[in-house]
Amino acid sequence: MFIIPLVFVLLGEYVSWKVPYGVVDTAQKSPYECGFAPFQSGRHPFSLYFFLVALIFIIFDAELVFLLPLPLLGDLGLSGLGVFMFLWVLLMGLYHEWREGSLDWPVVSKKNAELFS
Repeated sequence: MFIIPLVFVLLGEYVSWKVPYGVVDTAQKSPYECGFAPFQSGRHPFSLYFFLVALIFIIFDAELVFLLPLPLLGDLGLSGLGVFMFLWVLLMGLYHEWREGSLDWPVVSKKNAELFS
């Protein structure tokens, strides 16, 4: 049972020693943009709002992973209180971000759009 993973590890090590190291062509150096040639330089600023949406998605995706086993518990008891507190903290954090205006997507004026294009 231990031999099969050992063979894969040793085979991977052998292949990594035989593959030439450091051979880089121009296609590997260029930024990848959905299979097309890049439209702009890869050095333009990244919008913080895309990062915020991704972060909120990850937080609520992790919440879903924690909540999926709940129907299997049957009687929640003390763990139900923990789940309630967990959801309460998440919802209060979301409410705070919403009231603060952090979730509002800014309207970009034409002047600002020209700066980043």
